[in-house]
Amino acid sequence: MTVRLITISAPDSTIPTLLKKTEELGVSGVRAFKESHCDDRTTLQMLSAGDNRQDVVDAMQSALSSQSDWRLTILPVETTIPLPREEEEAVEKAEKDLKRKIGGRTREEIWNDVWAQAQTDQTYLAFVVLSTIVAALGLAQDNVAVVVGAMVIAPLLGPNLAFAVGVALGDRSLILRALRTNAAGLGIAFGCSVLIGFAWPLNTDSGELMGRADVNFGGMAIALASGAAAALSLVTGVSSALVGVMVAVALLPPASALGLFIGAGETSLATGALLLLAVNLASVNLSAQTVLFWRGVRPRTFYEEKEARVGRIVAAVFWVVTLAILAALMWWRLGV
Repeated sequence: MTVRLITISAPDSTIPTLLKKTEELGVSGVRAFKESHCDDRTTLQMLSAGDNRQDVVDAMQSALSSQSDWRLTILPVETTIPLPREEEEAVEKAEKDLKRKIGGRTREEIWNDVWAQAQTDQTYLAFVVLSTIVAALGLAQDNVAVVVGAMVIAPLLGPNLAFAVGVALGDRSLILRALRTNAAGLGIAFGCSVLIGFAWPLNTDSGELMGRADVNFGGMAIALASGAAAALSLVTGVSSALVGVMVAVALLPPASALGLFIGAGETSLATGALLLLAVNLASVNLSAQTVLFWRGVRPRTFYEEKEARVGRIVAAVFWVVTLAILAALMWWRLGV
């Protein structure tokens, strides 16, 4: 279980209500400190390690909703001795119930992570260009190690996860940010690959390259698993470095192959790569959205949840219908 230190700076008048909320929720390690630089403010600190962390954060925000001058901060804790009471209880529960869900993170932690990862800055664009060059040349030379190396530096995980989180929370600004960043990344990958396709002779003997001109249901299963693993790593706090490689494998090689085929004038092969890219993109997003729904990533208030629910349904229907159409096209291509 991960331990977090929740710190709240708020007016003195709100402290009794906040302390009552922490008592109701069974939060341990609560401490109150008067702020030396301000006579009418107090800082509360509390340790949270249980599955109720989101409930604690929501309760604090609700209690402070009428105030304008407050700040809630969540900090990671490497270790603390003795263990918080809720962590001891969670450990005992985990030992008795092996089917218990993996401990999760708050929506605020998740949102902050994906917002930063969906930024279209110079670093993101540079990594897209570099990973595309490496991937395209690796495909052209049939070099598996080079292709895998390109996946390690490809930054395509962030915007796809950000889009799924934006849909789950009904956050339009995050959705638009993610769409913009993802479109920029895939567009640059395609453009760079087209230029390489013009300049580099097409190697039709490359198994790595020609494999991206073909699509099958096994590839769809891999993309679905990649998206699910990415979303699960996000909500549980497990390192997403290797998961990012899985998602990049599903997206960057098909985009690079598509550009290489277009650059070489091989429209028939490009059609297969385009279909593979579309299938993988839909699969990653559908499975990521499903995992976030399963793990209960929701907006805090009723009205936000009502609006987000409509968005989740629309997005789910869109991805399911899209994937069904693409699956029918795959079936037709495999039968031809």
